[in-house]
Amino acid sequence: MFELIKNDYLDYMKHEKGLTFNTLEAYERDVLQFKEYLLENNINDLRTVNKTGIITYLMHLQRNGKATSTISRNLASIRCFYQYLLSNNLVDEDPTFNLSSPKPQRKLPNILTKEEVNLFLSQPTLGNYKGSRDKAMLELLYATGIRASEIIALDLDKLNLELGYLYLNESNSNERIVPIGSIALKYLKDYVNNYRYEVLTDKEEMALFLNYNGHRLTRQGFWKIIKQYNIKSNINKKITPQILRHSFAAHLLENGADIKTVQEMLGHSDISTTQIYAFVTDNKELRDVYNKSHPRA
Repeated sequence: MFELIKNDYLDYMKHEKGLTFNTLEAYERDVLQFKEYLLENNINDLRTVNKTGIITYLMHLQRNGKATSTISRNLASIRCFYQYLLSNNLVDEDPTFNLSSPKPQRKLPNILTKEEVNLFLSQPTLGNYKGSRDKAMLELLYATGIRASEIIALDLDKLNLELGYLYLNESNSNERIVPIGSIALKYLKDYVNNYRYEVLTDKEEMALFLNYNGHRLTRQGFWKIIKQYNIKSNINKKITPQILRHSFAAHLLENGADIKTVQEMLGHSDISTTQIYAFVTDNKELRDVYNKSHPRA
């Protein structure tokens, strides 16, 4: 009986739902595994399975070391199977109704220690265009926690060197204001005032960070710079712009910053995204929190 239902169900999923071969194979495997579990527990009638039975099965998968993503897919497979059975009057109800998929466990972000940050940021050799640009860029990256895409897209008119702020355009047309620490500000001023003009070929070019051709630094060029200083520093960690962003947030919170302030500076729309960094909180104003909390403010 089960085999007949299973074959009809798979034909339905293939022709009506248009699933790919790999997805179809995974759904078939999940349903067969569910069937074996039912038989091992002397459950021979699909109509007798209730919501508690489904939850018990998901817990069984968890106890057997299945990943959260695998358990979620199993629930999706079983739900599709029961929806098919229900639509064909083969069961009276769907026991998966209103069951939520388990939320995947979020991995803690990799961060650098403050000593590792200092070592990494000390790698550029000053006194020339490349060293000055790279020093300003790396200091700004850690000082503000902005994304790689944001630092590449940054224009001069979004940088206020007098007040020490960045103005970043968000996708929802809002503007995010991020304070810049005094150390980063020092190297930014040196780069902008003394070195940027050396490669500038077009006076209309507004990009803050330029390559040797006087054009906006590319994403590939930026990542190459990060990799270069990662190797030079001999830090036994893979350093990426995202890890510097993680380190920025973690170090602020470790030093007493309020989580909502960090959320604002990172540009997270949902505070739960920021909470992964949360160790301690302290309710302060944006600039005060930054000055008191950031190691290089």
